Amino acid sequence: MPLSLTTYRLATGLIAPLLPRYLARRAARGKEQADRLPERFGYASAARPSDRLIWVHAASMGETMSSLILVNLLAQRPTISVLLTTGTLTSARLAAARAHALHQFVPLDTPEASQRFLDHWRPDLAIFIESEIWPNLLTALDARAIPRILLNARLSPRSARRWARAPAAARTLFGGFAWIAAQSAQDEAALRSLGIRDVLCWGNLKFSAPPLPDHPKARASLATLSRRWFLAASTHEGEEAMILATHRALLADFPDLITVIAPRHPERASAIIPLAGSLPIACRSQAQTPQPGGIYLADTLGELGLFYRLCPIALIGGSLIPIGGHNMIEAAQLGCAILTGPHVENFTEIADHLRAAHALLDVTPATLTPILADLLADPDRVRNLGAASEAACAQGAELPWRLASRIEAML
Repeated sequence: MPLSLTTYRLATGLIAPLLPRYLARRAARGKEQADRLPERFGYASAARPSDRLIWVHAASMGETMSSLILVNLLAQRPTISVLLTTGTLTSARLAAARAHALHQFVPLDTPEASQRFLDHWRPDLAIFIESEIWPNLLTALDARAIPRILLNARLSPRSARRWARAPAAARTLFGGFAWIAAQSAQDEAALRSLGIRDVLCWGNLKFSAPPLPDHPKARASLATLSRRWFLAASTHEGEEAMILATHRALLADFPDLITVIAPRHPERASAIIPLAGSLPIACRSQAQTPQPGGIYLADTLGELGLFYRLCPIALIGGSLIPIGGHNMIEAAQLGCAILTGPHVENFTEIADHLRAAHALLDVTPATLTPILADLLADPDRVRNLGAASEAACAQGAELPWRLASRIEAML
């Protein structure tokens, strides 16, 4: 084992006694599920199925959503069961609701937790989604000769340069995958720059993720309130003030406009409300009804599917300020005309794909108002942009089936 990985193993073993208190504090803040904390130390809360077992690890909400169709396809195979691990509460709720798989919280990457987890579950194959590189878990899999693959792999040039400074560790961790499916040509090139050869580039699983769920009755009721809706989704501090300024500027020409603000972190609602000033503002969490010309604060979780269907135009937040953007595919799948700011570093390939399909408009804080005004005045253009968005997503619909066939052949 390379010296860097040996050092990591020793360090994680030394800090392990501190982790129960750390997780208990997280549970007290609502960041962990208290009654399932043992899972984070590798203690299983369910029996291992007698079938061949495929372990899929998806870190959080985005990875879980993109892997759902694949997970459910694999689970449909006779004599195969799927264990899905995630690391966040929201992804655990999604897994419980929509995945045909056993769910556990991923163990902490300490030697003891990794060993305990694998001793119980004994997977026949391990699948990691995107960029989940946990040295103790991976080396423990290798010690048991359990094959592992990396799907929808993401590796920026900057990360590749960092890994290149530890070539032995990179060869051990990345070279240990039986094969890797990169989510873009850029990611494929970054992986190959580390000397990894068995890399595919079949597309991005995010484009084949199932659409976000709808709330038809609530949507139908809201649709009666106005003909004009605009959504700012997954916004961050600093963006709401810009959106509210745009809303005020548009009211002279579009007095019935309702702007929906769905903050990335709904608990920030109390900080957003004062920014509205004299504008009427209604909170979704309090079952308040928005007014034409006002603001609707979508301070709830799990309802973006409703608002993407209700609002024909959607700005994807985290992009007007240097956050790096958020996933645009969820809006594209549901036929939104998509706006995004200049900061989309985390979703460059997706943004490029949507631009090439004429399904995305770039805005800045200065151009947001005039571009949105043009769209509100031109419903046909909005419909064309939405249709282009849906078409751009449809191109990746077959990817889970291709991957499932190759995975099943490994067993």
